Amino acid sequence: MKAGCTRVGIVGAGSIAREVNLPNLQAIPGVELVAVCNSRTETARQVAREFAIAEVVDDWRSLVGRDDVDAVWIGTPPVLHAAVTIAALEQGKHVFCQARMAMDLAEARSMLEAARKHPELVTMLSAPPMGMKAGRLLQQLLADDYVGALLHFRLVADNDMFADPSAPPHWRQRRELSGLNTMAVGIYFEILQRWLGSPVKLHAQSRVSIPDRDGYTVQVPDVVQVTGTWGTEVLGVLEWSAVSLFAPDSTLTLYGRDGTLEYNFTTDVVRGARRGDGELRTIELPADLETPWTIEQDFIRAVQTGGRPEPSFETGVGYMELTEAVALSARTGREVKLPLP
Repeated sequence: MKAGCTRVGIVGAGSIAREVNLPNLQAIPGVELVAVCNSRTETARQVAREFAIAEVVDDWRSLVGRDDVDAVWIGTPPVLHAAVTIAALEQGKHVFCQARMAMDLAEARSMLEAARKHPELVTMLSAPPMGMKAGRLLQQLLADDYVGALLHFRLVADNDMFADPSAPPHWRQRRELSGLNTMAVGIYFEILQRWLGSPVKLHAQSRVSIPDRDGYTVQVPDVVQVTGTWGTEVLGVLEWSAVSLFAPDSTLTLYGRDGTLEYNFTTDVVRGARRGDGELRTIELPADLETPWTIEQDFIRAVQTGGRPEPSFETGVGYMELTEAVALSARTGREVKLPLP
């Protein structure tokens, strides 16, 4: 590594990279963006001009093999995550990988195995922005027994992203690019794992409401419904939809023996009420519990000074396991027990 500098190569320069990651990386002292590779070369050239990146590379394999690259920042669809990650680690590069981790659980496990072979290298996944700002407040309230013994919960994450039947297929609707990843299923399972742990069993159903898009047959569901059991007693009902017109805010509602908590993912507002209260009220977010978006800084800090930033590859394997379980249950119509073999 160049003294006092982390040299980053970019593989995949889509909207998230351009709007969020690259501006934040560029603002970190000691970071140099040295090369960019994208499926569309013209987009890579535009990004290079916009962010003063010295070189445009046509093949990601050439980029990960460069001697002047210390870390590879992967912003492609999931189809390339495993291949680029494993190749970069074998070339001695630190790796940041955009969410979702991989096409399926097998690929995610292969990425984790490669990372464990190179413990001297930093590996990190992108954190979900949903639930980040006030998530520590919700966790603190649960730890303080605000609702008492948790009985059941309901997650609703509906939107109209794919509701227009005349729209062409989004890359997230293309199985060959996204794998088993479906809407925000993996994202919310990652959040639930952090707050509540993993289910021990689940049952899922799904459907593709608008299968024909410009002659392309969509196989990725646009509605998913899951029932599950967390531990021995907590029941969960979860719904995702991308075809819900006039959908309400995405929320998680937790029902306990002594009270109720609600996290609004659209507004990052936590509301709650305990037995005897008249209604749910907004719970103020203390400044010391508010979590800002710092994933770019977290990764670079770990590269420069050491550490194991979160979300880790272990975390990614966890939510990919649940993503796979949902797909398996929906396909077979059967309950799936966890963990998967």
